[in-house]
Amino acid sequence: MRIRDLLNQHVGSAMTAAGIPVDCLPQITPSTRPEFGDFQANGVLGAAKKLGVNPRELAQSVIDNLDLGSVADELNIAGPGFINIRLSHRFLSTALDAVARDQRLGITSAQPVQTVVVDYSSPNLAKEMHVGHLRSTIIGDAVTRVLEYLGQRVIRQNHMGDWGTQFGMLIAELEEKLGKDAQPELALKDLELFYQQAKQHFDADAVFAEKARQYVVKLQSGDSHCLTLWQQFIDISTAHSEALYRQLNVTLGPSDVKPESAYNAMLSGVVTDLVNQGLAQIDQGATVVFVPELADKNGNPSPVIVKKSDGGYLYATTDLAALQYRCATLHAERVMYFIDARQSLHMQQIFVVARKAGYVPADVSLEHLPFGTMMGEDGKPFKTRAGGTVKLANLLHEAVLRAESLIEQKNPDLSPTERREVARKVGIGAVKYADLSKTRTVDYVFNWSTMLSFEGNTAPYLQYAYTRIRSIFRKAEAIGGGRGDANIVIATPAEKTLSLALLKFDETLHQVASQAYPHILCAYLYELASAYMTFYEHCPILASDVAVATRDSRLRLCDVTARTLAVGLELLGIEVMERM
Repeated sequence: MRIRDLLNQHVGSAMTAAGIPVDCLPQITPSTRPEFGDFQANGVLGAAKKLGVNPRELAQSVIDNLDLGSVADELNIAGPGFINIRLSHRFLSTALDAVARDQRLGITSAQPVQTVVVDYSSPNLAKEMHVGHLRSTIIGDAVTRVLEYLGQRVIRQNHMGDWGTQFGMLIAELEEKLGKDAQPELALKDLELFYQQAKQHFDADAVFAEKARQYVVKLQSGDSHCLTLWQQFIDISTAHSEALYRQLNVTLGPSDVKPESAYNAMLSGVVTDLVNQGLAQIDQGATVVFVPELADKNGNPSPVIVKKSDGGYLYATTDLAALQYRCATLHAERVMYFIDARQSLHMQQIFVVARKAGYVPADVSLEHLPFGTMMGEDGKPFKTRAGGTVKLANLLHEAVLRAESLIEQKNPDLSPTERREVARKVGIGAVKYADLSKTRTVDYVFNWSTMLSFEGNTAPYLQYAYTRIRSIFRKAEAIGGGRGDANIVIATPAEKTLSLALLKFDETLHQVASQAYPHILCAYLYELASAYMTFYEHCPILASDVAVATRDSRLRLCDVTARTLAVGLELLGIEVMERM
């Protein structure tokens, strides 16, 4: 059981015994300062106001009815009725020993188990992935990993943009390139360049532009020639994305791709259904759903166009079809969308229309989980020096090069092969962690020196903390010390601080799963690593004058810390290494 839950249960019972109504909660929080104990019960003050009694006297009555047994060493009242709780070393030793013996580190399974559909990454296949795709991809992947680790039934959905007007232009350009004996793989080696060439061709050649427009219609009508060209483009474009996912250590795979085109056959049915239900109407030739729930300040309902006057469909139509599929076919109980904040109104519109149309049952949770923008040091969206979009492949390549240079300076004894492998893990991890450690909803400034630092809340610092612990075990093995089944005994302040941090892992993961904020896990891992460094400085482990029982207990503390760091970083999609 989590410590906070245990204390809530005991303090809640004591409050009831003291005559406090059951709707007054204990409000257990970690203490902000160690001299106040380890936890604080803050619910008595509010209960005293409600009952019209002296809060300190009521707090004393709660303490008189509170039996924590061996859980706490000390209870006292602070201020106007706060109850400070200091946990006993004996209780922490027993609790942490149980965690250390558990392969899952005491992590409890999610209750209830749900089918969770997670929509993330979703690049536009007309262009190469750029830094704008990074946040959705790695934030969505981290939350997805946590959900799975807690036992949820997770279905990834990579809603790739592979449909729409630009593809008429692209397949017409590809056709001309193939007519000149070019191979598809070579023609599309640089997707960005290919797109630019196609756009220039479209703008400069009226005949080509008309052909491209005709190809859009043919493609959407199922023309076999256009579909063949389109499929070649999609296959190669998808391969580009898959290579980046592997480099980023992201769990998305080919089977998770459910692109826009997958819903094409459903679109006319969605529009017809909305009209038949009286939700959509013809307005200036277009089919529109007016949403009064999202009216502007003048009371004008928010318009959602589901079919243009020329017969074309929009993102809204596809998103409604996707929701219908996810609820009716995938049986989703929770649907999570990691899409940037600029799409907030669009997502609100889709959610309202989908519920009114009956595509989403009332008990299904629909969540738009927006994120901010990656900014350059000039405070503007991150760009190349020339002002262009930064390709994700180029960013990751530079990250690994910078990390390799840094690793070579810090540890010149590593072989070239080891150095490259460590640099890959450090470089990619640094880029991901710099993003994940920031609150999802805010913009953040991209800074190479900060993210690659071995100090502070960074991936290299956490990776180094892990390797430092592993080096202790290599030394212990060399001197023949350490029993893996020794009891953990908490005896010093540094050991207690470390044990309290370790025992928060379960609660942290469930909080991340509930709120979809990976920075909570990052902050926890940094707190844990910092607590370990303090423990390492104040608690000798392998020194000759350390008693055997103390040595073995501390080695087990080291082991459970290393395992927690490794699991936590893995859930963020960041790799660890034995040496660095």
